[in-house]
Amino acid sequence: MTTERATHNRWSSNFSFVLAATAAAVGLGNIWKFPYIMGENGGGAFVLLYLLFIFLIGVPVLMAEVLIGRRGRTSPGYAAAKLARESGVSPAWQITGWMGLSAGYIILTFYAVIAGWALSYVFKSASGAFVDATPASVAAVFGGMVTSASELLFFSTLLIVATVFVVGKGFKNGLERAVKYLMPVLLILLVIIAIYSGMIGDFGRAVSFMFRPDFSALTTQGALIALGHAFFTLSLASGVMIIYGAYLPKGTSIARTSIWIALADTLVALVAGLAIFPIVFGFGLAPGEGPGLIFQTLPLAFTHMPMTSLTATVFFVMLVLAAFTSAIAMIEASVAFAEEKLQVSRWKASIASGLLLWTLSLATVFSFAGAGWTQLNWNFFGKELATIFDAIDHLASNILLPLGGLLAALFTGWVMKRRFTEEELNTSARVYAIWRFCVRYLAPIAIIAIFLQLLGIVQF
Repeated sequence: MTTERATHNRWSSNFSFVLAATAAAVGLGNIWKFPYIMGENGGGAFVLLYLLFIFLIGVPVLMAEVLIGRRGRTSPGYAAAKLARESGVSPAWQITGWMGLSAGYIILTFYAVIAGWALSYVFKSASGAFVDATPASVAAVFGGMVTSASELLFFSTLLIVATVFVVGKGFKNGLERAVKYLMPVLLILLVIIAIYSGMIGDFGRAVSFMFRPDFSALTTQGALIALGHAFFTLSLASGVMIIYGAYLPKGTSIARTSIWIALADTLVALVAGLAIFPIVFGFGLAPGEGPGLIFQTLPLAFTHMPMTSLTATVFFVMLVLAAFTSAIAMIEASVAFAEEKLQVSRWKASIASGLLLWTLSLATVFSFAGAGWTQLNWNFFGKELATIFDAIDHLASNILLPLGGLLAALFTGWVMKRRFTEEELNTSARVYAIWRFCVRYLAPIAIIAIFLQLLGIVQF
């Protein structure tokens, strides 16, 4: 027998919801991943496609997930189960919610470790580790960190404890208050870095690279990457938007707030590009450097800047804040589920969720630190999975997330009765028709294309 206990938590204002949802969406994906995949895929043409996909696919699926959360008023799995019963369909459709909750939690088990890298770099920067740095010294700093189990454990544990503390304090005093203060600080730091970067770097080349489309540099693979990132950057299919939707007041426009969230998330991603690429071009770095752009390449540029230690420290503090606000969001759904299922207090649910998260994060820690039991050397549809971390990342990011998004689109577009979705969205006939077309046809086709490409089943 399932336990469904409707939540009575509500965002204090529409602005609080937009701020919290944006804080959830703005994470390492915006500041760490977006600049380097843009650099690898031609800049401006990639940005144009990314913006197109955000609003044609990302926003409709975001609306679908918020709709499920607000109508269900419980944690993701129970919310989907409740709506399946309401529409008189098979209870098996509750997998829509359970898939998202599981994916978000699994992602957090390695996200916390990667966020720990940024936290470690705050202390390294403040101590002057990048003053007069050379490529060899920066590589040694990064290599020493990712192969040190004790260092990875310390910083990932610190981040998990902070996350549990904030969420454990409750909805109003913990989660909502934290994002209300942390998100503005994050944005201020990002803007300061972008202005400073533009002053000391090559701002003109950065703007030209980001906003002057060169479609000859964009491949079909690059277009699919833009589509995938547009989908994943909004924290879709991770349980976050369903549980945040459960806290949304009834009179709030789902369509309007979803558009605001997408606009804010996209703006942050573009400002992150403007914070990084002037430095990249100004100091002769490669825009397509890959995942090492922030942790191994930018420190080389910091060493040539005035106030090296301060600049690097502020940058990595910003990165930690972005990761932390996303971590708070990703653990919230599991805490709400524990409260419902176990009938325990918020603090107990938070601590239990945090302890399990810490335990599971050990697999990622020791995947980097070289423990033998984490080595797999699997080949999955042509994808080499060398460690447990590779397998967890691939399972969550490339399988559970696309499937979760597909299920959310199908569930709201085809399974839920039309009158329920019309009632919940409460928007104009034209807006509703556009949303319904997107979740019934456009989003499923696009997500299936991503899924087949990532699995290597089809090459476009």
